[in-house]
Amino acid sequence: MKTDGKTNGKSNGLKLDDRDLRILAILQREGRLSKADLARRVNLSATPCWERLRQLETAGVIERYEAHIALAPFAPVLRMVVSVELDSRRPEVQARFEAGILAFPEVYACEGLGGGGVDYLLRVITRDVTGYRQLMDRVLDAGLGVRRHAGHVVERVVKRDPPPLTPLHPAYRG
Repeated sequence: MKTDGKTNGKSNGLKLDDRDLRILAILQREGRLSKADLARRVNLSATPCWERLRQLETAGVIERYEAHIALAPFAPVLRMVVSVELDSRRPEVQARFEAGILAFPEVYACEGLGGGGVDYLLRVITRDVTGYRQLMDRVLDAGLGVRRHAGHVVERVVKRDPPPLTPLHPAYRG
């Protein structure tokens, strides 16, 4: 990993080489892999691999390590995808919504969207439909500027992978 000290609005000046991308791709899927195994898999000795890993962490490329938990074995689960339209796209209305939605632990992801009539996409988890309705009542009562919302039940997860890194590499041609 090298930095050029420049930013172009698209990156923070980091230049990741193929080995950095291999390290990241492996860690996305196998976050508990030992440093020795990681070094072996990317064909580096332990010290240079550890140094690259430390640089990636320090630069904020690796934000955190986490585990994916299967919820169904210990609790009933209702997953919902909720589209939200705000009263206005004014920055202060968006800021109020974004700050306020953080107070709802059932909302485990919130993404702001551009274009169209949908301003945000929420990923929500509750025990059942009643829990979902109660959550949305609390969101609406919080005065976050929600004009309308539409909930969609997630019947099954077909694909849940980390974002691919290959298309982000400068040499990628698709």
